[in-house]
Amino acid sequence: MTEAQDHKEKMKAVQAEHRKKVSEAVDPGRGLVLINTGKGKGKSSAAFGVVIRALGWGQKVAVVQFIKGKWKTGERRFFEEHNLVTWHTMGEGFTWDTQDRERDIAAATAAFGKARELMESGDYDLVVLDEINIALRYEYLSVEAVLDGLKARSDRTSVFLTGRDAPQALRDYADLVTEMTVEKHPFEAGIKAQRGVDF
Repeated sequence: MTEAQDHKEKMKAVQAEHRKKVSEAVDPGRGLVLINTGKGKGKSSAAFGVVIRALGWGQKVAVVQFIKGKWKTGERRFFEEHNLVTWHTMGEGFTWDTQDRERDIAAATAAFGKARELMESGDYDLVVLDEINIALRYEYLSVEAVLDGLKARSDRTSVFLTGRDAPQALRDYADLVTEMTVEKHPFEAGIKAQRGVDF
């Protein structure tokens, strides 16, 4: 057998195995819960990639940002200017900006109230809860309250939660968990955040 023939046979076997897995997979009949967490860059960026994918299929999408506050980001500008996504920026900024725990708790609670409204409405195929894991890490929200909200969502609705340090209870409940790792970051080399790449 030539090298080309050997490669062809291997690829046929890989293809057959993949087709078998696809044929055995089932539709859950409900939206999925997805988490991007970890210290690496790209958690929100990847979630917004899924937003674009959903929009490409004509699906309805909502975003609730928990921590970024009034910080202008490219994705927010784009989606607001093109009126493609229902967008709510509820946080007052990164927690070290306010330095007021009660205000941060109030902002996170209001944001999650809006998130529950969106998730339970049955109007959305995808709801992104951007940086909600940070609100959980600082105990501005309880894990139990977030789990209750996820369980009460419409069957139509998938939910994407982003931010470092996703709690184990959320990881256990989710259908997909991706841990972003960092190997190298320009900020560590003294390079400031770049418009269009970092925000």
